[in-house]
Amino acid sequence: MNLIITRETDYALRILRALSDGQQITTESICKRELLPQQFVYKILKKMERAGYVQITRGTDGGCRLIANLKDKSLYDLIEIMEADKRISSCMQPGFICEWRLTHGSSCMVHNRLRQIQDVLDTELRKHSLHQMLFDNE
Repeated sequence: MNLIITRETDYALRILRALSDGQQITTESICKRELLPQQFVYKILKKMERAGYVQITRGTDGGCRLIANLKDKSLYDLIEIMEADKRISSCMQPGFICEWRLTHGSSCMVHNRLRQIQDVLDTELRKHSLHQMLFDNE
C-alpha cells in the first residue's frame, strides 16, 4: 500500500462521508458538501460502484447511495479499490524481476526489510474500518 494516501483515496473517503446517511444524493450535492471537483467524483464513484460500495441511479431522479456497511470495510480495502500501485516499492509488486538478485544470486536485504514494512503497514490499514476513519473521535 502507498505510504501516502493519494488524492483519489482522500476524495473517496469524503464521498463515503457524504453518502453515510444512506440517502440518495446527486454527485453535484456530494461535490458541494465535500468541496470536491466534479470531474473526479464520478470516476471515483464508478470504481466504488464496481466494488459494491455504492449504487448509482441514472436519470432525472438519479443519484448515488451507499450500499456497503462501512464497519465491514477497512482503509486497506478502499485503497485497494482506488490505487493502481499499492506497494511501498516496485520490488513488492507480484512478478517483479529484481536485477540485483538475478546478478548476485542471493537474497536482497533491502527487499526483505521492505517486505517486513509492507506487511506491518498492510496489517495496520486493515485494522481501521472506514466507519472508524470517518466517525470515531479517538
